[in-house]
Amino acid sequence: MAENRAEKTLQILRKTFTLPKRVTSNRNPFETLIVTIISQNTADRNTAKAFGKLSKRFKITPEVLANAQISQIEECLKVAGLYRNKAKTIKQTSKIILNKFLGDLKPILSLPFEEARKTLLQLPGVGPKTADVVLLFCAQKPTIPVDTHVNRVSKRLGLAPIEGDYEAVRESLQALYNPKDYLMLHILLILLGRNYCKANNPLCNQCPVNTLCPSKHILDNND
Repeated sequence: MAENRAEKTLQILRKTFTLPKRVTSNRNPFETLIVTIISQNTADRNTAKAFGKLSKRFKITPEVLANAQISQIEECLKVAGLYRNKAKTIKQTSKIILNKFLGDLKPILSLPFEEARKTLLQLPGVGPKTADVVLLFCAQKPTIPVDTHVNRVSKRLGLAPIEGDYEAVRESLQALYNPKDYLMLHILLILLGRNYCKANNPLCNQCPVNTLCPSKHILDNND
């Protein structure tokens, strides 16, 4: 039964991994938005480097980034890849937040979930994952962002349909778990994907949830 396997998986992952101490509440919504835009199609290490350079060069506020020179933003983001597009997106989004929302994302995040999500999705460069990250981490809204790790791991574990798109995966996971566990689950699935359930050469024999994984025999045969 999927619900039973889902609960057992969560229990094992909670015992296996240590969650970061600060993952929510204190996060600045605008900074989180900018980091997530930078992270698109980019490794975590390069995302951190790029945001570090950007935050050293500029104060991370809509006012400052809306008025910054594109070339200077680009210089900070080069390590992250697609830096020209991301620099343009960051400047455009900052301008909209400054002019339309008076430089403050909090009124958006205080809206009901669907309305808040729809509003965020109208910003340049903000897709479903970026919107869901901001909503979950900064406003504790009931959603599960689906990054590459969450997508891969949830499908291999049989928690989401193999051919499911972003929304299908998100909705499948949310149907299996309690909203109070969404944030923890999101982080734990990422940790599982990074450490064991890798895209190439997954460490199935070492994986803490291999006894619950319906894909283990298939992945083993691919080694």
